[in-house]
Formats: sequence, structure tokens, C-alpha cells
Amino acid sequence: RWVLSLECKGSRNFMSALRRAVEVDFKDKDKHKSQGLYLLTTGIPDQETHTISAYVAEACGGLDLQLHVCLFSVRKDSDSSGIIPARYGAPGETARAFKEIVQAANGRFHWFGEAGIFESDDITSIISEMEKAKNYSQKCAFLVESLKQRS
Repeated sequence: RWVLSLECKGSRNFMSALRRAVEVDFKDKDKHKSQGLYLLTTGIPDQETHTISAYVAEACGGLDLQLHVCLFSVRKDSDSSGIIPARYGAPGETARAFKEIVQAANGRFHWFGEAGIFESDDITSIISEMEKAKNYSQKCAFLVESLKQRS
């Protein structure tokens, strides 16, 4: 319930938030088998992607910690606050940046908006598993059919 009372505010200073989460807020991190951070965002971080990726790889490398990103693409006219971010990235550029960051953190990337899901590592994995199952089923059917023809 406490999440419902939260309000969006702040900046896109990703490094500051990530450092706080990894270095301060992860108390008793040695007692947990694995941990994950979820970044919910609508735009590109203020810092350069390669800088963030290097930090994320180092921070997550020593722990069983993964960073997952949920990128929400919103319509341009939906932000009535008038706040201009320090760094702008087109939707495709933003998605590429977060995919690079997520790969450095062994996490998952999800990108969606009002039109639906644009990309999701989880959905890609499910589709891949379904394709493998379909191919296996076709091979089994072929094998059964060849055995029937021999008898």
C-alpha cells in the first residue's frame, strides 16, 4: 500500500540513485541468495551509458544482484509539468542505452507504452521456449511417422 502513496519527483541522476541503493540501502546483503533492483523510468539517464554500464557491472559483479529496467514510453503531450530533462534521448536511443546497462547487470529489459509491449526479455524467452517445444514436437511426430512406415 505504501507504494500507492508515493509521488513521482526527482531527476534522472541514475548514478546517484543506484549508488544509494547498492551502497547504502542493501543492508544485510550477504544474508540473501539473490537480489534485484527494478528501475521504472520514462527517459534516458543524465549520465553517459558507458559510465553507468561500467559501474553496474562492477557493483553487480561481486553480488548476486541484477538490475531490471521497465521503460515506459509516454506520449510527448502527456507531460504537463514542463520539466525538461538534462539529457534527451529518442525512444530507440533510450531503449538501446538501457539494454546495454541491463546486460552489464545480468538483468532484464522491458519496454512498453500506451500502444502495448514493444520489447520484453521475458516474452522473448517465452517465445523462444515455445519455438523449441514446437520444433521438438515436429521432430517427434516425424520420428513416430517414420517408425509407423517401417512396421
